[in-house]
Amino acid sequence: MNAMNRKRLFAAAAAGAMLAGSVALASPALAEPGDSADVRVTVDIEPIKEPGVLAMSIAGDSVALAEDGSTLLVRQFVGTLPTVTVTDTRTADEVPAGAAWAVLGSATDFVGSAGQAPIGAGHLGWKPRLIDGGDTGLVSEGEEVVTVLDEATQPGNNVGLVDQELLVSTFDSGAVAGDAYSVNADLFLRTPADVAAGAYTSTLTLSLFE
Repeated sequence: MNAMNRKRLFAAAAAGAMLAGSVALASPALAEPGDSADVRVTVDIEPIKEPGVLAMSIAGDSVALAEDGSTLLVRQFVGTLPTVTVTDTRTADEVPAGAAWAVLGSATDFVGSAGQAPIGAGHLGWKPRLIDGGDTGLVSEGEEVVTVLDEATQPGNNVGLVDQELLVSTFDSGAVAGDAYSVNADLFLRTPADVAAGAYTSTLTLSLFE
């Protein structure tokens, strides 16, 4: 084989190799006009984690006292405070260390609708009653507060609801978080027997503190 023929053979072999390589590497497929393809898009959205709250609700906004248990010297009018519920939806981790909550109550003087002399808030007392304190034993009702016409049943408790008096409380908010607790109270208004007849109104304000 002469040199010229040898060069032609090598050139033909190289061309064949190039052709074989081009056949092995397939070109990307091209969509024809009018064709379509779908792409599925997914996402996982976590629920928003709202922080828990400590809140108070009252089952009613009024109570009418009715006369019951009067004597020759003292007239008594009684009723029941609408149920008060303290709800804590927080986790223990959301409660500040050492926190404690309490519901306190105080009343205004009873004002007469026809200009009668007012009846002081010291004539209104209550006896809190725990309805649902949960299973921890760490939620408790306040002590009885009697009126200025009574002998004290606890040291210094014959003052009526003039100042903020305890209705319900816990000394460890974290230990009782994540539950709801309810309480009401027996209310009693005690007046002198010669109190002026007529309608009277007082406002009993309940406040939740932590």
